[in-house]
Amino acid sequence: MWALVAAHRKARQRSIGGNTARTAVTIALAGAATATGFDGVGHADPQLSPAQVKARVDKLYEEAEAATQKYDGAKEKAGQAEARLGKLRDEAARREDRLNTARDALGSMAAAQYRSGGLDPVVQLALSDHPDRYLDGAAFAERVGTRQSAEIAGVRQQLRELDQLRSTADGELTTLRSRQAELKKQKKTINEKLGAARQLLDRLTPAQRTQYAQRGGAGDTQHVSRDTARDPAPVASSGSSGASGGTGVAAPNSRAAAAVAYAYSKLGSPYVWGATGPNAFDCSGLAQAAYRSAGVSLPRTTYSQINAGRRVTQSELQPGDLVFFYAGITHVGIYIGNGQMIHAPNPSAPVRVAPISEMPFAGATRVA
Repeated sequence: MWALVAAHRKARQRSIGGNTARTAVTIALAGAATATGFDGVGHADPQLSPAQVKARVDKLYEEAEAATQKYDGAKEKAGQAEARLGKLRDEAARREDRLNTARDALGSMAAAQYRSGGLDPVVQLALSDHPDRYLDGAAFAERVGTRQSAEIAGVRQQLRELDQLRSTADGELTTLRSRQAELKKQKKTINEKLGAARQLLDRLTPAQRTQYAQRGGAGDTQHVSRDTARDPAPVASSGSSGASGGTGVAAPNSRAAAAVAYAYSKLGSPYVWGATGPNAFDCSGLAQAAYRSAGVSLPRTTYSQINAGRRVTQSELQPGDLVFFYAGITHVGIYIGNGQMIHAPNPSAPVRVAPISEMPFAGATRVA
């Protein structure tokens, strides 16, 4: 029995002192340049200000988000390959059963021949461990009777089909292993980028963290979480326009309204790369989950989500539209009106409301 069928069956935070915030930041970041991997420099950069810390951390988060989208895509494709491989194994098992039944029928025929005066050599070969070698013989059709010819021709066809299944399954297994290797690679990249960002942030004093947050960073996660959690959730409008939320802007239809309402209900949920809910999300996972709640199926990654609907310009945005950021289309949010969106930013901040102007706008799509 073939192996294919057999497989089927069976940082610690440090307090930093100094006379000024700038000096403290410089001391805090001494020796951290290697961890960030910027410019391949192995020494500390001089006179790093909180603004420079923010720029570096933001860059690391952007790179981690890009790797996260690649991870999400590889995970989705690995799942698809695994499902296809499972179906092939199931089909191979069924065909193996049918082949065994056909060979049993040939065995009964051979036994009858043996009792009547000897076993036909042709049937002997057909019942051997390698019947396909015999079936390739040029004189096959001339040496057996009509019934035997039909039976053995059927065996030959089943052997060919089973071989084809084995070949296809081998290809799927290779694909699956490739996807798994990609998952491992992207996971390593993500952890390295996030680790470097944590090292930068962990070296800041509370006062410096406040400066970082005031400059638009996401360091004060508790503050952000409490504020965004109090933002009012959308309520259904009395008309056909859908729903409106804290922005007071109505969604254009019930599906967009449902997606926006779901996003509001998840404010304060943690960012976890690779997560699609219900309690944690990455950026594309939140978009996918929001529209799943509205009965709309979205692809897993930002690269695919931007092509899942009709493109709209920034001036045409309506609540429920998906808004994308960075040249590589590596981040997505759900537009809620008045220049605001709900998104899962990065591991240092939970799902929250933010202006779409806080990142480089790359495009938008309307999926509902």
